[in-house]
Amino acid sequence: MILETLTSPIILFFVLGMFAGFTRSDLAIPEAMAKAMAIYLMVAIGLKGGVAIAEAGITRDLLLAGAAGVGLSFLVPYPAFFLLTRIGRLARVDAAATAAHYGSVSLVTYITAAEMFDAAGMPAAGFMVAVLALMEGPAIISGLSLARKDSDSSRAELLHEVLLNSSVVLLIGSMLIGYVAGPEGFAPIAPTFAVGYKGILALFLLDMGLLASRRLRETRTITWRLALLGILMPAANGIIGVVLGTLIGLEPGTAAILGVLGASASYIAVPAAMRLALPQADPGIYLSMSLGITFPFNVVVNIFFLSWLAGVLA
Repeated sequence: MILETLTSPIILFFVLGMFAGFTRSDLAIPEAMAKAMAIYLMVAIGLKGGVAIAEAGITRDLLLAGAAGVGLSFLVPYPAFFLLTRIGRLARVDAAATAAHYGSVSLVTYITAAEMFDAAGMPAAGFMVAVLALMEGPAIISGLSLARKDSDSSRAELLHEVLLNSSVVLLIGSMLIGYVAGPEGFAPIAPTFAVGYKGILALFLLDMGLLASRRLRETRTITWRLALLGILMPAANGIIGVVLGTLIGLEPGTAAILGVLGASASYIAVPAAMRLALPQADPGIYLSMSLGITFPFNVVVNIFFLSWLAGVLA
């Protein structure tokens, strides 16, 4: 799997984007195209997850994985907050906002891992897209409690942002459509969302490599302590997720994906919520850590390690 990881076009396009960004190339993906690719990927993964749930039904594994995922999302921000304030030396509000990112999830990290696990012959259960959707919001609640944000005037707006942001709506909506349609109903549109899926993902990761490298190149707020935490926290959270998935009886690929979800850090949904609820928090810190440090670490190193760990523990 090491060779497959290093030579996968998906990973190589990400590396190309990182290289272009660090060398100040004028390579760029138009914003409209990047948004269209993100919409496509969210719809595709939601549809496939819904179809998988329709085929398997509401199972014990789905319920246990959902409970484990929600528990991780709620609890991860608390030790992250402790580390960010004590080791990272962040102010309370910046630590709380950043901790919320590490309790939530990254759709692109999930998609990349799922594709790599499929290629390696250890596919994850399709219902994990439902777990992904469930893990979007709990960390935001934990992050705000750590920041002691209790303004009633913003609570309704925040709830709207958490439950109805574009990624949640597309994921859950597409998953429900896939569930209702089932395998037969999905078949006519399967070529659109299956044949071109890997190519769109490769181009999207090219753009993510550009964004990650440029964010790192331009930031002035990330110390070596924060950079180290941006690697150690996802490594530890991923191990916890894999061990938890193994203990509740998930298949190795599914346990590995639970670990990947625990290791991933949001850079889309949570930043939007934090801008609304904690505008005084510094985006240069939480975006640079989640997108510039943790995302590359997960894609290049941690996904492989977590799959290996799940196989060892199985």
